[in-house]
Amino acid sequence: MYKVLIVDDEKSMREFLAIVLKKEGYSVTVAAHGAEALAAIEKEIFDVVISDVKMPGLSGIDVLKAVKAASPSTVVLMMTAFASTDTAVEAMREGAYDYLTKPFKIEEVKLLVKNALEKKQLLAENARLKQEVRDRSAFGQIIGRSEKLTKVLDLIRKVADTTSNVLIFGESGTGKELVARAIHYNSKRCDRPFVTVNCSALPEPLLESELFGHMKGSFTGATNNKEGLFEIANEGTIFLDEIGETPLGIQVKLLRVLQERECRRVGGTRDIKIDVRIVAATNRDLEKAIAEGRFREDLYYRLDVIPIRLPPLRERPEDIPLLVEAFLNKFNREMGKSITRVLPSALDLLCAQEWRGNVRELENVMERVVALMSGDTVGPEQFRDCLPHSSNETLSMALPVEGLDLEGLIGRIERDLLLKALQRTNGVKKDAAVLLGLNFRSFRYRAHKYGIK
Repeated sequence: MYKVLIVDDEKSMREFLAIVLKKEGYSVTVAAHGAEALAAIEKEIFDVVISDVKMPGLSGIDVLKAVKAASPSTVVLMMTAFASTDTAVEAMREGAYDYLTKPFKIEEVKLLVKNALEKKQLLAENARLKQEVRDRSAFGQIIGRSEKLTKVLDLIRKVADTTSNVLIFGESGTGKELVARAIHYNSKRCDRPFVTVNCSALPEPLLESELFGHMKGSFTGATNNKEGLFEIANEGTIFLDEIGETPLGIQVKLLRVLQERECRRVGGTRDIKIDVRIVAATNRDLEKAIAEGRFREDLYYRLDVIPIRLPPLRERPEDIPLLVEAFLNKFNREMGKSITRVLPSALDLLCAQEWRGNVRELENVMERVVALMSGDTVGPEQFRDCLPHSSNETLSMALPVEGLDLEGLIGRIERDLLLKALQRTNGVKKDAAVLLGLNFRSFRYRAHKYGIK
């Protein structure tokens, strides 16, 4: 039930409005003056406040300011027998929803309150949906509790609300775009555009047109003026994925955008001022690319203000069970399945993989398994047929062929066994050492050797 507070020094008006609104199903509280209204506001939050402007002591404008300070979402309607443009403008400026002039019709009051509540409900729904979008687009999809991933999330929270450019390093499939979205949707720019560009997907002329726009007739096929993605992303964030693949000619123009905060359309003569935060990502070694003359050093240092390095999945195997659960729930919903359990032995098998395609590869494997499953429990046998780099394949490669790296093969097997032991013992190193028949010092040495923390 919606709560309404009526504030008026005229008893007859208070009682009249209370009767009308109670009949409409509202919970009504009345106050004879501003001080009484402030006392009521301190005790509870109202959905609507209807206040007279001119009252002894505190005025209706004073009540309006107090209501908005206590509860910005409360809708306030002002009413007076002395209509004044200045008073109406002041009331609207302080946040009043509308202004009633006495005498008014009953239907007018009812409709105004109804519309005000609908607007309040719509604003609340919009705020909720925006928050849901932010959650989905930000941290909600970055899954894991490992130490390495936790450090990345902490860094995202620290840099999100700055204006600094960010350069994300990580192998393919580690979630670089998710990190970029998390930065944007946790910043002050969250209500402005988030625009993504794959710099490796287009040849140089098309990429230039996409980024900076073009003017009609600037090249064959340019039949209309076109906004560039930098213009579209104005006041928001642009995500330049695979920045290491950008042609040198485009790199020069990007450098100018970063330095001057302006761009020019292809075939244009006018510079366009822009306010865009740049988040770039790469799976390349940019310092090596600089040494080879394939990437500009000055652009690199402009982009690399805040570097974020995403760990590959093989370096955080403790996150694999959480990812498996999330993907299982996702594909259950999408495919109408009801798979409820993944056996520990199956998780052990997954934790022992190299995951060259990282989280994206694990997601693809889970999609295949769910699509092909008919029961409700997933065991290791379901995964073995879906894993492109399974332990069985690794062992099958251990044949005496020319050029076999025996030491490397043994190292991978030893690392897999260490990870499996830790998985089964919930990360307790002493128990894992016992499980493998090692003393604790020997186990710790091997874990350090293979970078297992």
